[in-house]
Amino acid sequence: MADNMFQQAIDFINQEADLLDHKAYSEWLGLWERDGKYVVPVDIHETDFANTLNFAYDDHAMREMRVARLQNGESVSSVAQEGTVRSMSRFRLLDEDDQAIRLRCAMFLSEVRLAKPLLYPANVEYRLTKTSKGLRLHTKVVRLLNAGHHLNTVAFIF
Repeated sequence: MADNMFQQAIDFINQEADLLDHKAYSEWLGLWERDGKYVVPVDIHETDFANTLNFAYDDHAMREMRVARLQNGESVSSVAQEGTVRSMSRFRLLDEDDQAIRLRCAMFLSEVRLAKPLLYPANVEYRLTKTSKGLRLHTKVVRLLNAGHHLNTVAFIF
């Protein structure tokens, strides 16, 4: 049974990546638990996100505001952004119980900006809750390997 749930979690994560690459932000918002957190820490070793600097530390309201900026053209940097393609791999089960499953994977996100490809490698940790309607996103932590260096203006969700 655990193998089946693990595969369902991998399928869910691949679906999330596809939604983001195709800018289906409203559908992406629908994947989340209301009390969930989307986190992109500045320090890839950090675990106390609430008390440290993050590129993103979004609760429900902040996720909605982020999506509104991207959809309504309020993000100036999104004008030059031509698209993203994510490759998710190396999935590893970290923990599972009756309520949730935690896993980690590698992500290579490629962005094309002004005809120039940019690459953002990351380790991503997910906590997905099990509900009667299927899996839901509770926590997503994106640990960008180049977070300590200059990041170009980001006009997408990792």
